[in-house]
Amino acid sequence: MNWTTVGIVLFLLYWMFVSHLNRKGILERHNITSYGPLLMVRTTRGLKLLDKLAVPKRAWRLFADIGIRMMFIGMLAMLLIVIVSDIGMLSSVANNTMPEPSKFNEARNIFLIPGVNEFIPFTWGLIALVVTLVVHEFSHAILCRVENIRVKSMGILLALVPVGGFAEPDEKELFGTEDSSKSDENTVVTNSKAATRQQRARILAAGVMANFVVALLAFSLFFGPVLGTIAPIGNVMITEVQGEAADAGLGPQMIITQINDRPVDNIIEMLEYLDTIPAGETVKVQASKDMVTSTYDIKVGSPEEAVTGVLIQDIVPDSPAEAAGLQKGMKIMQMDNVPMRSVYDFRSFMNATSVGQSVKLLLADNTSKTLEVTLLLASHPDEGGQKGFLGVYTGQDENVITSLGITVGEFPATTYLSLLKSIPEMLKGRVGWIILLGLPIVGFAGEGFPGFSGMLANFYAPAGWAEPLGIGIFWIANSLLWIGWLNFYVGLFNCLPAVPLDGGHIFKDYTKAFIYWLTKNEEQSLRLSSAVTATFAMLIFMSFAFMVLGPYLVHGF
Repeated sequence: MNWTTVGIVLFLLYWMFVSHLNRKGILERHNITSYGPLLMVRTTRGLKLLDKLAVPKRAWRLFADIGIRMMFIGMLAMLLIVIVSDIGMLSSVANNTMPEPSKFNEARNIFLIPGVNEFIPFTWGLIALVVTLVVHEFSHAILCRVENIRVKSMGILLALVPVGGFAEPDEKELFGTEDSSKSDENTVVTNSKAATRQQRARILAAGVMANFVVALLAFSLFFGPVLGTIAPIGNVMITEVQGEAADAGLGPQMIITQINDRPVDNIIEMLEYLDTIPAGETVKVQASKDMVTSTYDIKVGSPEEAVTGVLIQDIVPDSPAEAAGLQKGMKIMQMDNVPMRSVYDFRSFMNATSVGQSVKLLLADNTSKTLEVTLLLASHPDEGGQKGFLGVYTGQDENVITSLGITVGEFPATTYLSLLKSIPEMLKGRVGWIILLGLPIVGFAGEGFPGFSGMLANFYAPAGWAEPLGIGIFWIANSLLWIGWLNFYVGLFNCLPAVPLDGGHIFKDYTKAFIYWLTKNEEQSLRLSSAVTATFAMLIFMSFAFMVLGPYLVHGF
C-alpha cells in the first residue's frame, strides 16, 4: 500500500466521521458547519482585534480604492486570456490541430488545490494556500469594520487538515438583503441597513488587493535576497555506481565537482579529461551530496564496452543526413566503427573529417533495430568549408558511462539558476510575464519548476548570509515561490466577472449603476445587470469546460 492510498483511506474515514457528527447534531451545537468533508469552525474570538486593525481607516480605504482599479485591470486581463484561449481552441478544431489530451488540461489540474493538482507540491502548496486564503478573507473582514459592516464570526476551514481561514460578514448589511420577521401578528421588523456601492466595492476588492500585495512581496524576496544566496554546486550527477567506485563510497545523486585539480562543469569536459588519464591510474574525485563535499580515490578503468549512442534531435534540410534517410529520434551508434559513447565522441570524430569524406554510420531506431548507412560529407557552413558536415542536431538524451565505473547525467544547474535570476528583468516584456505565470507548471522548456526540492536541490547549496541556515533556505525559497504564485493566481481568478467571485459582485454593481444612469429605472437596471452578470458567468464556465473537455471531445476519452 503506497502513501497515496493511505491518504485516500484516511480522508474517507475522516469524511465518514464528519458525516456521523453532523447527523447527530454535534457539529451544529459547536457552531461548526459541514459542507461535505469541508468544515467551517466558527468563533467570535478575535473580532475586537479586527476593530484595532481597522483604526487607520483612511489608509485602508486608499488601499481598497487602489484594489478596485487593480480588480478592473485584472478583470480585463482574465477576460482577454479566456477569449484568446477560446479562439485558439476553436481554431485548432477548425484546422484539425487540437492537441492530444494531456496532464495540462486534466480537470484536477484546473483547480489550485495541493494534493489534487499534480503540479503543486503538497507541503509548499498547503502553506501557500493557507496564507492566500487567510490574507484574502481577513482583508475583507478588516474593510468590513472600516466601513462599519458587522462581522459575525471568524474561523478556520478544515478538510482533515487546515486549508485556510475565513471571516463571515453580515451579508444582509453587505449586500442589502432585507431581513423581515414578525414579532407579533401586526408588527414587521425590517433591517434595511446596507453598504453603499463604493463601500461594498472596497470590501470586495480588498481581498484581491491583499493577494496581489502578498504576491509582490513574496516574489520580491524570492527573486531578490533569497535566490541571490543560492549557488550551484555542479552540473554533473552520478546516476549509477558499480565496482570499485561503489566500494569507495560514491553513490547515486552525488554531484561531481572536481577530478584531481580539474573542475567538472559538464560531461563533455569530464570525458575529455578522463581520456587523458591512463587506465589503472588513481584519481581524486570530489563529490557532494546533501551539501556535504567529500573526496574519493577512484581507479580509472578501460572505456566501457556498452555504447548508448548519440541521439539525433533533428535533421538539417538538404543535408547529407536527409539525403541518406536519417530521421529524428534515431541514434548514431558507430561512425567508421568508432563507438559513439557520447556527444563528445561525435564531436571529436566530426572535427577530424573533411569535405567529401565517405563515412559509414551504424544507426539504431526507437525499436533498437540497427541499420548501416554510408554517405559523403558536405562542406560545413560555419567552419570555412574545410570541415565535413553531416547535417544533424545531436543531444545526449541518456546517461553516460565513464571509465570511473560510474554513470553520470547532466543538468544545467548554473544556467538554470541564471535564468531564474533574470526573470525580474524579463518582466519588462510580455515574455517575462508568460514565464512567471507558467513557471511552476511549464518552467523554461516544459519541465516545470516546483522549487528547490527533491533531486533538484542536490545541485544547489546556500551561500553568503544564508549559509548557516543550511537546507532551511530551500524551505524559505519554496514557500515564497508558491505563496507568490498562488496569491497572484487566486487574486486574478477572483477578478473574473462571475458571481460568486468578488469580481462578479463588483461587475454586477457597476453594471447596474451604468444601466441605471441610462434608464433611470431601478428595477430594470437590477434585472438587466443580473442577466448580464449571469451570462458572463455562464460563458466563463463554458470556456473552462471547453479547455478541459475539448481535447477529449476531438480525440476521445
